[in-house]
Amino acid sequence: MNHPELSDTLAQSQEQFVLYLVAIQLIFSLVILILFIFFTHKIAGPLFKLKGHLQQIREGAEISPLTFRNGDYFHDVAEEISEFLDSVAMNQESDFKFIDEVKIYLDNLSGVIPEDKKPVLREISTRLSEIQSRYR
Repeated sequence: MNHPELSDTLAQSQEQFVLYLVAIQLIFSLVILILFIFFTHKIAGPLFKLKGHLQQIREGAEISPLTFRNGDYFHDVAEEISEFLDSVAMNQESDFKFIDEVKIYLDNLSGVIPEDKKPVLREISTRLSEIQSRYR
């Protein structure tokens, strides 16, 4: 240590540099935290909405298209689920029409079959009506 002034200057510069690095690290950590929150909301938001949408349909709400906020991820998943739900609704409607036809056919049969077989037809017709009411 031949030059104490130089040594003191270097020590002060080192302390300032360490403080500078700590400040940069804190700012960097804060930016990462904000970005993390932002991106997780873009992922968690659509999943939360999807869960709620499916729950509403399960509880009897009308089937409607699923949409996510602009800027959210998984828009292709929302489109695919909406197409799937439309397909289910179309198949359901087709099945209901067929059940209605079967019930009419069973009602027509009840006039020509023996009395001992009529309770079976009524039971079948009742069950078909229950199936329809479960999904309407």
